Amino acid sequence: MRFNITYSGLTTLLLSVEILIAVFLKTGFIRHTFGDFLCVILLYCFFKIFIEGNHFKIASSVLAIAFAIEFLQLTNYLELFNLHHNYLVKLILGSTFHISDLVAYTLGIITVLIIENRPQTCQSRNFGVKT
Repeated sequence: MRFNITYSGLTTLLLSVEILIAVFLKTGFIRHTFGDFLCVILLYCFFKIFIEGNHFKIASSVLAIAFAIEFLQLTNYLELFNLHHNYLVKLILGSTFHISDLVAYTLGIITVLIIENRPQTCQSRNFGVKT
């Protein structure tokens, strides 16, 4: 376990974008689909702040968490925990199930895996230092 400043910055940036989307956009594709797409990327970056490990395992874990929360929305879990009147909890965890959310989560994780597994140049691996 270690602190990763790069993922910390990405997490802060993505969280800021998500907050702006939540505050200024009440409906539409950006709010409902792109926000979900970014959400899993945000969670992945958050975990990567502290966990140095296999990108695929961390991405798969994030996707499993996102799917679990989405499928919980098929139940009355917010009422069960007496949170159905809490706007912030409903905003973060959601309250209605949508297949399109599962697609957005999956595409977000695929994007993460593509970026994390892209070929790196010799220069970027060595931080620009020629050996």
